This record gives sequence, C-alpha cells and structure tokens, in this order.
Amino acid sequence: MHKTFTAILVVVGVVVVVVVVVVIVEVIIVVVVVVVVIAVEIAVAAVVVVVVVAVEIVVVVVVVVVVVGGVVVTVVVL
Repeated sequence: MHKTFTAILVVVGVVVVVVVVVVIVEVIIVVVVVVVVIAVEIAVAAVVVVVVVAVEIVVVVVVVVVVVGGVVVTVVVL
C-alpha cells in the first residue's frame, strides 16, 4: 500500500512538473511572438514614415521649381 501511494505521488509530481514546464514554455513563446510582431510593426511604420516624408519633399521641390520657373518665364516675357 505504501509503495503504491508513493508511486502515485511520484507520477502526480512528474505530471505537475511537466505541466508547469509546458506552461512556462508557452508563455515564453507568446512573449517572443508579441515582441517580434511589435518590432515588425515599428519597422514597417518607420519605413512608411520615411517614404511619406520623401514623397512630401519631392512634391515641395517640384512645386517650388514650377513656381520659380513660372516667375522667371513671366519676368522674361514682360
């Protein structure tokens, strides 16, 4: 009877340890996935911001060139 009870306790202990280890590993995996997703989103946002700013700069330069060109043409014609 005593050996059976000890064997049951050992099995229950092993099961509890395995469950705890699995839960810890799952939590670590979830944290890593969340961190990777956040890092990717930040990188994508940074790229989008850089592209938008570059496009805005190009648009401003084109507008300035067109306006200055228009003024120069107007002055030359007059």
